[in-house]
Amino acid sequence: MKEKTIKTLADIAKMANVSQSTVSRALRNNPLVSQKTRDFVQQLAQEHNFSVNATASKLRTQKTHTIAVIVMFDQNTEQSISDPFLMKLLGTIADELTKFGYDMLLTTTKTATGDWNNYYFESRRADGLIIVGQGEHDPRIEALGSNDVPFVVWGTEFANKNYTTIGSDNRKGGYLAVKHLIDKGCKNIAFMGDIEHNELEQRWLGYLDACNEAGLEPDPALRIKTDLTSNDGYQQIKNFLEGQQQKIDAIFAVSDTIALGVMKYLHEQKIAIPKEIAIIGFDDIAMSAFSSPSLTTVRQNTTAAGELLVSKVLKKIEHKPIKSKLLEVELIVRQSSEQT
Repeated sequence: MKEKTIKTLADIAKMANVSQSTVSRALRNNPLVSQKTRDFVQQLAQEHNFSVNATASKLRTQKTHTIAVIVMFDQNTEQSISDPFLMKLLGTIADELTKFGYDMLLTTTKTATGDWNNYYFESRRADGLIIVGQGEHDPRIEALGSNDVPFVVWGTEFANKNYTTIGSDNRKGGYLAVKHLIDKGCKNIAFMGDIEHNELEQRWLGYLDACNEAGLEPDPALRIKTDLTSNDGYQQIKNFLEGQQQKIDAIFAVSDTIALGVMKYLHEQKIAIPKEIAIIGFDDIAMSAFSSPSLTTVRQNTTAAGELLVSKVLKKIEHKPIKSKLLEVELIVRQSSEQT
């Protein structure tokens, strides 16, 4: 015979001998409640045909239990949400939000409205925002900061900014990459990326740091503006080399996707990597280890990044103080910069 249906959180809390808030968290699988208690409460709910009315719960608590994640894209870029680095970071964010009983609302600046405060907070679509990337100095982030709403940014920290950032030490990453190439005897090192992007500008500054330290005069002609895609990496190195500009012996690409496009073109032209041109990327996406030759790259800690972005925004929702954090990077040396 079917068990009697119970109607409220109070009913199940009484049966489980716990508080209503504990029941609510347990039913959302919140790790703040022990696994044993979660299992017990969920079993009681199942036995008594109890389910949470999500809409009513949101009205009572004035919370959506949803975090909006906005991925910053410039209008002219061909980069998409399927970019391997972005997919890895977003996957970590999604997993982490699930642990805390939150849903993820994913969008990009190609479709997102201009008034983020009104769209996400005033209309109660989300409790907080995670913004991935800062684009080309987007003013909408500044507007959010002045409204004192809960959000964090994956990107570069700037002085006198009124918001919290989590980001890799991009300048150090650029320095490590170019120093490695210089240590290998390279002197004419091309930089492939677009320094209008805050994070990529930091990688360019790291490039300059390594050149200055080694007494090399950076050549502006070796800075090749490149979109964050393999297609543009392929096309830009093709244009550069076919234009009979000065010779290069190495390339620092600001992303692995760019580097992989470059490697495809060099392979087609039978230009030996790294004997004739050494290559280093940035990100350490999965394909980097399996390309031929395998790609030397600067690894970003996406696991730590996703965990910190989620923990910071949840603390901000609870009106707790949060600080920006700079994550360490690591040079991963593989065949594309090493003679075998």
